[in-house]
Amino acid sequence: AMLRLRLLTWDVKDTLLRLRQPVGQSYAAEARAQGLQVQPEALGRSFREVYGAQSRRFPNYGHGQGLSSRQWWLDVVKQSFRLSGVQDEAALTKLAEKLYRDYCSPHTWEVLPGAAETLSRCRQLGLRMGVVSNFDSRLEVILSRCNLRHHFEFVLTSEASGFAKPDGRIFEQALRLGGARPEQAAHIGDDYSRDYWAARAAGMHSFLLRAAGQGEGPEVPPEHVLPTLSHLLARIEK
Repeated sequence: AMLRLRLLTWDVKDTLLRLRQPVGQSYAAEARAQGLQVQPEALGRSFREVYGAQSRRFPNYGHGQGLSSRQWWLDVVKQSFRLSGVQDEAALTKLAEKLYRDYCSPHTWEVLPGAAETLSRCRQLGLRMGVVSNFDSRLEVILSRCNLRHHFEFVLTSEASGFAKPDGRIFEQALRLGGARPEQAAHIGDDYSRDYWAARAAGMHSFLLRAAGQGEGPEVPPEHVLPTLSHLLARIEK
């Protein structure tokens, strides 16, 4: 039966947009531009460690703990370079501020194959569309610069919401913004627990973007799996 959908909500990172190169590479390139030699692999490892620790200590960009997301990110960048051997505080500040801006640039992000076409088709079907993303306030600008913002009635970030996926409250806010009941809405994302499971727990439909060969992870009914974004139309027009 046709899912009687009114609203689609979308994850962004690795669902609609992905980084053109790994974090370690872009950080190392910026360091080189400032005359510093740092190994991309070491930086990538440092970043993952620092990002993990910062996320545990200050969840959701330090929301409610007196941190701005900008400060949260500047700290992550500086600490990643410190862990990789850069000690010069002036250089660290300059690197952090430049990289914080760079991650708003369309040169840093690329639109996933099929994303723009799929979003256009969904709008042609008359579906309302919104973003639900564990991202900071830069997301509006990033989506605009990557020419995707116009597809969406709203962009709900975890920073603006105060809740991060898999917390069901961010989905409840999205449903209010989209004017839909849970059973009239579907969420699309690439993460099993934060996207697929969390949206279902909130009473929504959901689809998991999982490329062929990404078989690891919990079992999901095949009709809920999207090998590519282009598969979505067939799933919702059934």
